[in-house]
Amino acid sequence: MLTAILFDLDGTIVNTDPIHYQAWQQMLCKYNIEIDEKFYKSRISGRLNPEIVKDILPELSSAAGREFADEKEALFRELASHLQPLNGFAELIAWTEVHQLKRALVTNAPRLNAEFMLEVLGITDSFHQIVLADDCVAGKPDPAPYQVALSKLGIPAEKAIALEDSPSGIRAAVGAGIRTIGIASTHDPNVLLEVGSFMAIPDFTDLHLWTLLNSLIEPDLIRST
Repeated sequence: MLTAILFDLDGTIVNTDPIHYQAWQQMLCKYNIEIDEKFYKSRISGRLNPEIVKDILPELSSAAGREFADEKEALFRELASHLQPLNGFAELIAWTEVHQLKRALVTNAPRLNAEFMLEVLGITDSFHQIVLADDCVAGKPDPAPYQVALSKLGIPAEKAIALEDSPSGIRAAVGAGIRTIGIASTHDPNVLLEVGSFMAIPDFTDLHLWTLLNSLIEPDLIRST
């Protein structure tokens, strides 16, 4: 039986990639580095800022790299004041409440970004647990954040489902033994399936998602219909 749903934030609950892309473009332009969507998806999306900066701007010291990342995230928050959740998210939260499922947020987003997005979206109180990569021994694609979430919720992996939009997030959830659904808001659904998700959907209105969830809550009812 399903007892919990674990949510990623960026790209899963809300499609922030266009705003992150814009912020990275503006910041890297200062170093005469022009990026396109292919570059963004392969070198930036789903990765932690220290890794990104070290990869793209290896000449920066650790302190300068942190300052660069902090400035980029401040720019993101400046650009992201009108965020809206993906279609069907509110209905999914309501459904989990009806069926008394636990909910956790598991995100690589920096703390200030996570708090900002939760407030803008009006969903600060929607989760029983919030797990940030900053609070774990490693961020995604390491399974540690999901392992921490399972521990805090007090449930085994087989009783949870994770919702993720990026290959690194899917690898993290699958690595923790959690069945994972890919949200194809930012990546090709075939890519999400290839890295381990067992289903890929465009948003939370997808009928395949609801059929699955209801079957996990009321399997006898689904078999009899």
